[in-house]
Amino acid sequence: MKKLLLLLALLGLAGPFHAFAQASKKDQAAAKEVEMLERQRFEAQVKKDYAVLEKVFADDLVYTHSNGKQNNKQEYIQSIRDGKSQYDKIEVEALTVRAYNDGRTAVVNGTITITLPNKPDGTPNLAHLKYVVVQVKDAKKGWQVVLWQSQKQPDAKS
Repeated sequence: MKKLLLLLALLGLAGPFHAFAQASKKDQAAAKEVEMLERQRFEAQVKKDYAVLEKVFADDLVYTHSNGKQNNKQEYIQSIRDGKSQYDKIEVEALTVRAYNDGRTAVVNGTITITLPNKPDGTPNLAHLKYVVVQVKDAKKGWQVVLWQSQKQPDAKS
């Protein structure tokens, strides 16, 4: 009888661990998907692929540039159209994605180097940024960026 009670008690504890393992699998799959989408979004910003940008940015986007200026979705996409936000190349140096809420929310931390159009004197114009992104998975629209926050990093010295 004691063995049976012990077995039932252990089985009762196994349920939450099983649920945690399932959530972890969903979170792991979401993290991989969001990492791929981050890279695709950077490519869309460089190529000025407005259809992709309209899809991946949430309607309530808060986009905070490294200089502190904030845009909503329409303002940010318009800044790319107007040439105020120009990207010749975006190189991902580091990218970490943590997914939560059964794979429905993701927080991204990364480091990128953006190659901008050359300075007026012809010298290269690079921006080294650390950034944070929050993405949520909408049932109809898929993954959407709701928050971007970046901070300039000092130039690497030789």
